[in-house]
Amino acid sequence: GYGWIHRPFAGGSRQHHHRAGHRVSDPLLDRAVESALSRLGPRRRQLKEVEPHAGHRALADLEKFADVHIVTQNVDDLHERAGSTRVMHLHGELRKVRSTRYPELVYDWLEDLNEGDHCARGAQLRPHIVWFGEEVPLIYDAAQLVETADRILVIGSSMQVYPAAGLVSMARADVPVWYIDPHPSINHELQQRKNLTVVAQKAGEALPQLVQSWQKAI
Repeated sequence: GYGWIHRPFAGGSRQHHHRAGHRVSDPLLDRAVESALSRLGPRRRQLKEVEPHAGHRALADLEKFADVHIVTQNVDDLHERAGSTRVMHLHGELRKVRSTRYPELVYDWLEDLNEGDHCARGAQLRPHIVWFGEEVPLIYDAAQLVETADRILVIGSSMQVYPAAGLVSMARADVPVWYIDPHPSINHELQQRKNLTVVAQKAGEALPQLVQSWQKAI
């Protein structure tokens, strides 16, 4: 994930949904949705058993004295549960669903998602997740945040998944970058940074210390 210290993301509209209605059949889309439902159902249930760690809480605490925007590739809601208020989910959110035909129809969804769960306009609902091969619609919003950031944290990322891994190249040349990962992988974009600090630790270990040191320096 990324943390920008320096435009909040306006979430999708939430409207009524229902479990009955007519939809146009698309065999390829139907198979993709069926596969996603079977794979993501257990992950949605598992999310109820996971809690934010010290790193999540440290980023939330950072908001008390800095303008923090988090851009994450994770689809969980751990940042929000820790208290962060400006979180952009590049790859979607596990606890939301959207219409397969009308992507502007997005709903909060805590229960299992099944075939026959339809949006208000009668189309099958799908997980609000960016599947492999799909565009990442928020990447341009994220790039704008990077361009205006005064400090950048790259946290727990392999720096191999694009386009997200290339976002750091959008930062101004003089902006300091901290890369926190127990097994850091310095990709091409990070190699170009003149002011790069690599911290080979887990986020839960490094972030509380870093945030505390910044707070004392203010």
